[in-house]
Amino acid sequence: MKAAVIEKQGGVENIVYRDWPDPVARPGDVVVRVRACGLNHLDIFVRRGMPGFPVPMPFISGGDIAGEIAVVGAGVTGWAVGDRVTLNPGTDDGMIGEQVIGGLAELVRVPAKYLVRLPDGLSFDVAAAIPINYGTAHRMLFHRGRLQAGETMLVLGASGGVGVACVQFGKMAGATVIAAAGSADKCARLSDLGADHTIDYSTQDFSAETWKLTGKQGVHMVINFTGGDTWAPSLRCARRGGRVLTCGATAGHGPATDLRYIWVRELDVLGSNSYSQEDIERSVALVAEGHFTPAISHRLPLDRTAEAETLMEDRAFFGKIIVNP
Repeated sequence: MKAAVIEKQGGVENIVYRDWPDPVARPGDVVVRVRACGLNHLDIFVRRGMPGFPVPMPFISGGDIAGEIAVVGAGVTGWAVGDRVTLNPGTDDGMIGEQVIGGLAELVRVPAKYLVRLPDGLSFDVAAAIPINYGTAHRMLFHRGRLQAGETMLVLGASGGVGVACVQFGKMAGATVIAAAGSADKCARLSDLGADHTIDYSTQDFSAETWKLTGKQGVHMVINFTGGDTWAPSLRCARRGGRVLTCGATAGHGPATDLRYIWVRELDVLGSNSYSQEDIERSVALVAEGHFTPAISHRLPLDRTAEAETLMEDRAFFGKIIVNP
């Protein structure tokens, strides 16, 4: 098969489009013919290298996968060649695309119990935009954050895959959504997706603007998966008894903080890690039922994976970047 192979960790020049041995299905596995693979910041981290988390090289990343079953392994029931699927990449073997060979390739091996059946009419590109982003957002907002109708929430980095999912889930749940992004164009697109208010943090102080928009009350929930220098200001956005949630740190994991806001406003600072099979299945069902549609920014062929990752690193995208073998 052909694959976008990370030959060694570093820059995008280390991604090489070349031949790679076809995966072999073990008992309990299937092999999926990949029709679409969505990019995530995790793919950037794997390629650059993460401190304390070695990845054997060469390697193939990519965890947001949609396609058709090409091979059914021994002992697998309920699935057949040709079935349309996406999947939960968080397997017992490890995270597909991070610890296990991923889907930026023509074929990928998957334990069958992590498959999610695709409803008719749901395209592979849309399906590949769902698992990690919407699964992560669903767990963070509803299981960890306990979002309720009538609450107000702020989403930082709202133009990325998880951010868009948070905006859409928030509106579905009946919340008032303030979406912050890095350009006027991205803010306009977020308004089109249903955000009640937008903040262009390339020209505005998102903390001060949030305080104004809420009548100096603050929001019930802040979603911050960027970290870095956004962390301390995000604490100032929360109202008394509010929740500040994080599921990542794309701008840095060692930010300065200000403990005064946490104790004076009695804030809950909550972490949310990953997602469950049920989070992904529910997200697929909601998209298929027409509650919302993932935003797809770019579609590029597999041999242009380096270009796709450059778009992500430069933040020159809105929604999801899809790579098609």
